[in-house]
Amino acid sequence: VKVVPSVGKEREYTIPPGKHLNVQTGDRVYAGQRLTDGPIIPHDILEVQGEEHLRRYLLDEVQQVYRLQGVHTNDKHIEIIIRQMLRKVRIKDDPGDTPFLAHEEVDKIRFAEINEQTLRRGGRPAEAEPVLQGITKAALSTESFVAAASFQQTTRVLTEAALSGKRDYLRGLKENVIIGHLIPAGTGSPHYQDSQPRIKDVALEDYSDELEIGTLGEEPEEDVEEETA
Repeated sequence: VKVVPSVGKEREYTIPPGKHLNVQTGDRVYAGQRLTDGPIIPHDILEVQGEEHLRRYLLDEVQQVYRLQGVHTNDKHIEIIIRQMLRKVRIKDDPGDTPFLAHEEVDKIRFAEINEQTLRRGGRPAEAEPVLQGITKAALSTESFVAAASFQQTTRVLTEAALSGKRDYLRGLKENVIIGHLIPAGTGSPHYQDSQPRIKDVALEDYSDELEIGTLGEEPEEDVEEETA
């Protein structure tokens, strides 16, 4: 199959035997469009179309499996897993003035924080590209080695953490549950750790008329009907 782009050189793609073509001669195609039937390599979608298209493709493929079995699953459950699979970025050839190394894989949140600090100092930020990881690798490459050790390969994870002198700051839910701490969410958030409860005095006397009671602490008088002669 030959594809002639509007800008650039003509490209030729080899179609494996037995594959059914989804396009005809003269059709207009866009970058990343499926030319034959069958599954698409997710890494190719990420490289050509970007992260958002990959998220949508993975979500649709997983939902299709469940729907064929008559099972309805909310998208948010699958989106959480996809988010973890795309939580890493790979530093490009030029890391700028950041402490990152070329082709190093780092967490998106840490990458954004370091770049922001570098810009404040007037330095050049690093450039990175998104990385797609498998579920197992994504679970083992978390910032917390306690959470990673609870998943798989416990001995290897703990050994590498000890040899490299890692520190776990217990920022996630999983590692705090394992240690026995409050989870950093809701009232267990560090923002509320030093807060003290405030008890306000309520002036019940102001509501005495509405409650039809007398002085605070006294029992209300009972109505006594006088007997008529």
